[in-house]
Amino acid sequence: MPRQRIAEFGVDSVQVLAEDGTVDRELAPDLSDERLREAYRQMKRSRRLDERAIALQRRGELGTYAPAIGQEAAQVGSALALADEDWMVPSFRESAAFLTRGASPHALLWYAMGMEEGAEIPDENRDMPPAVPVGTQPLHAAGIGWGQELEGEDAATLTYFGDGATSEGDVYEAMNVAGVFDAHVVFLCQNNQYAISTPRAQQTRTETLAQKAVAAGIEGVQVDGNDLLGVYGVVSDALERARAGDPVFVEALTYRLSMHTTSDNPAVYRTEDEETEWGRRGPVERFEAYLLEEGVLDDEAVARIDEEIEAELADAIERAKAGEADVDPADMFEFAYADPPRSVERQREAFERGE
Repeated sequence: MPRQRIAEFGVDSVQVLAEDGTVDRELAPDLSDERLREAYRQMKRSRRLDERAIALQRRGELGTYAPAIGQEAAQVGSALALADEDWMVPSFRESAAFLTRGASPHALLWYAMGMEEGAEIPDENRDMPPAVPVGTQPLHAAGIGWGQELEGEDAATLTYFGDGATSEGDVYEAMNVAGVFDAHVVFLCQNNQYAISTPRAQQTRTETLAQKAVAAGIEGVQVDGNDLLGVYGVVSDALERARAGDPVFVEALTYRLSMHTTSDNPAVYRTEDEETEWGRRGPVERFEAYLLEEGVLDDEAVARIDEEIEAELADAIERAKAGEADVDPADMFEFAYADPPRSVERQREAFERGE
């Protein structure tokens, strides 16, 4: 895939679908109308699930939730590029990627309700559960990718993390191991401009995050993370290289349009002007306009998809609430220790007394 060269370290930058709707036909991936509509549906499902989940959390029906609003193209475009035999190793914000890989909305809600059933992955799926610690999951991906190299598998591993994680030693160590041992890994950094409240400029002086791959001896490439076509093309190429033992670091430039989590208030550290400017570059709106222009969608199809999503999520919310009623909260004390220490036993006793 041809690319534009930027930065003194020779990092490539890719954009296929521009903010103004123009398309670089030479770079556009060969996706059928059906696949394009599926990508759009997954982006809309993720956006609406996040909106409903935030409302549920505000009513006290959900725990802390990390919405992916604004990052749908980066997640859906990359997850669509994965083959069934590939592994996905997420962080804690990959609701859109999980939906694209076949996860049920009610299971994502269960996870936010504190139910371990929400983190259960079907045996046939090659997906890891969400990872809350910042930057640890790339290490897991490097291990899986190394195993794929040792076994000679024609498969790869895609791991997600944010810009803040690139300031953690774990991420560099994972890239270094992947480079040394030809691990089949694609490191996808969703650069949403903020590590919670810390802006990107205050955590690194590098011109790009992608150039951090240079120190590990692997390729780094940057893509417009709000451009689904660009993300799909770049990650598809990266996965092909990774399957051959050449790991790749992809920096997807995007923006978190909502809060870091529902315990965060972005108004404290971001301006309305900044949010409005990035809102104009929104991935869902940009992709919808493109599909309408191309005749892949029409207004009737958009309305039908919206109605189907609303009905699906209404059922998912009811199922999530019904499943919660069958859970015994005292189970939190099980399965952590073979022989629970007395301190844990005292906590259990106090819990059962309602203290």
